[in-house]
Amino acid sequence: MSGGEELVVIDTPLGPTGLATCYDLRFPELFRALTAGGATAFIVTSGWPTLRIAHWDTLTAARAIENQAWMIACNEVGAQPGISLGGHSVVIDPLGAVVERAGEAEEILYAEVDPGASTAWREQFPALADIRIS
Repeated sequence: MSGGEELVVIDTPLGPTGLATCYDLRFPELFRALTAGGATAFIVTSGWPTLRIAHWDTLTAARAIENQAWMIACNEVGAQPGISLGGHSVVIDPLGAVVERAGEAEEILYAEVDPGASTAWREQFPALADIRIS
């Protein structure tokens, strides 16, 4: 895997879904650009360390809330040389509520996800339409 120059939004059963990896979570502008590109959901794969797992928890929720989008975020568990990986894979709804969250061990999450929830929330609370910066 290597870095690219283009943002990726793909069609999924969940609707238009923006793709990101790991460190991308630290850049809200990237997720805003995915949203501007039509994303109503995000899938993030990661190897986030245990040492900064509180950041992972906060940033996954923040990206969902500020973009009024679903967040499906998968994080590695276990250890690699010199690093412990924190788990905490999560599904967060467009209002920021955690639908399902994993612990620090390997597990599979099952979550009921409404593909129309992001659009409905954006219509009910049109915060994205109020952005006045470019």
